[in-house]
Amino acid sequence: MATDPERLRRRGLARRLISGPARIRRAAEVAAQATPIPGEWTAQQIVLHLVAVETEVFQPRLFDLAEVSSPEWEWVEPAPAEAGLGESLADSLLRFAAARLGTLDWVAGLDEDGWRRSGRHATLGRLDVGGLLALAVDHDQEHLAALVRLGHG
Repeated sequence: MATDPERLRRRGLARRLISGPARIRRAAEVAAQATPIPGEWTAQQIVLHLVAVETEVFQPRLFDLAEVSSPEWEWVEPAPAEAGLGESLADSLLRFAAARLGTLDWVAGLDEDGWRRSGRHATLGRLDVGGLLALAVDHDQEHLAALVRLGHG
């Protein structure tokens, strides 16, 4: 059974992951009104990058932990996911929120053994489920900051 500090850490990670799409949405809506910065991603491209990272990096790695003994991962930094024909920023934000909900639903089903499984990242070392989720939180924060900068640009 998880210790009290570990349970608190997990709940904190879950709260931050749950609130991520709403914070990203607010910042992206403001950033979308700003003049694009030449050579930088637009607000929609940032959101589509978050979609790609959630579905191509974090989710597969979490699934690896359930299916592979001691998985190993390389550094991956995907480009923005492809936007569908006529996909608006609002549509992309919904895609990100849906992908994040899928991640959280999967994590909610973990037992203690599931939380303890770990893999090795080529540059970050050993990561368990909590470590992967902390990276997702940090990644959200990084791109939230980029959206805020874009919105003030």
